[in-house]
Amino acid sequence: MGFGGNYRVRERGQFDPASKEPYRISRSKIDLFLECPRCFYLDQRLGIGRPDMPAFSLNNAVDTLLKKEFDVYRVKGNLHPLLKSYGLSAVPLKHKDLEKWREARRAGIEYLHKGTNLSVRGGIDDIWEGKDGKLIIVDYKATSKKSELTLYDSYKRQVEVYQWLFRKNDFPVSDTAYFVYVNASTDAEAFDAKLEFKVELIPYTGDTSWIEPALHNIKKCLLSEEIPPKGECDYCPYREAAGKALLARNEGSKKKTGRSTRARKKDDSYEKTPSLF
Repeated sequence: MGFGGNYRVRERGQFDPASKEPYRISRSKIDLFLECPRCFYLDQRLGIGRPDMPAFSLNNAVDTLLKKEFDVYRVKGNLHPLLKSYGLSAVPLKHKDLEKWREARRAGIEYLHKGTNLSVRGGIDDIWEGKDGKLIIVDYKATSKKSELTLYDSYKRQVEVYQWLFRKNDFPVSDTAYFVYVNASTDAEAFDAKLEFKVELIPYTGDTSWIEPALHNIKKCLLSEEIPPKGECDYCPYREAAGKALLARNEGSKKKTGRSTRARKKDDSYEKTPSLF
């Protein structure tokens, strides 16, 4: 599956109800289930995922640079000026597995939930360590807006899953996570090959109580042979509208074809109406 006309239905990696092996599920797929169980089912059972979106290259660049910046203070073991300006006594965590935890696609931090046999995985942006020794989950966000910065529900769930994963891996974790929110200004008179950013530190107190019930609901969905009803996402109405329009067009073509066939002699060179599939 790719962006730019390279869409493919996955032929492997889907959930197999008959398998006894743990099934790996990412943090983003948990969020997909909560947004739309039907899209989740099509993706995880049938291999029909949503089309990929183009990469947010500027956001990724900001993410990479923030990691590099905090890594400088990590090596020194010093307090970052941003944290100091907010009165937060914490330093970037030094840990041998940090780079692995950051690799969301290939590694990340993982935990096998025995109640569902789902292996949950996620990749973090950063972790700080407070004076009390507890780990502080940190996520970087980049935007450009004049209005007040928003912590969307998906952002909140994201850090909550990370908090849950680290606790399940026997780490002491603070209830408070932080978003390093980078907001690009459009107030300059000209671009001049640079962007100016305002950086804010936004605290959020996580609640992970929803995660285990969600995992049980996900497993129930995966085991079902019935496709869930359509959700309220943009994809389900689009698929339904497009499907109805294509079926109606195809039925109309069949009727026209039938009339034409009855009105003329059988012709071996006649082409049948092409299938929708």
